[in-house]
Amino acid sequence: MREIKYIKTTAADIELLMKVRLEMLREVNNLSDEYVYDETLVAESRKYFESGNQTTVLAMDNNDVVGCASISYIWIMPTFDHPTGKRAHLMNVYTKATYRRQGISKRMVEMLIDEAREQGVTEISLDSTKMGRPLYEALGFEASCAGMVMELR
Repeated sequence: MREIKYIKTTAADIELLMKVRLEMLREVNNLSDEYVYDETLVAESRKYFESGNQTTVLAMDNNDVVGCASISYIWIMPTFDHPTGKRAHLMNVYTKATYRRQGISKRMVEMLIDEAREQGVTEISLDSTKMGRPLYEALGFEASCAGMVMELR
């Protein structure tokens, strides 16, 4: 069995972060290896990782990144249910196909949930693919229909 090492990234890991982010987008969106990403998407992704208002965990098999998961911290006006106003959004949860079903995504998400608790976060939201739902449900996430969304394009 492989020994997977989990690391919370720093600014020094930006090239690893960008590589795995683009790899994940390629797979999730069924893009060819020749696909050229929009410059804005690449620049904004880099800025997101460098902003410091997030934590990303990488799963490593030796020097190879085999998984990633990110959580963004959001501070909104406090409410009765969320008196600190501290919330978070989980995203970019990905494990390479040959490493799936080994608990890697679960471990990364658990690390981020623990950190969010330490930060005083009162709610974590996420957008899930059909494939990811069982993992999130097993960790205690519940489907919600309380919110509404408007996409601005």
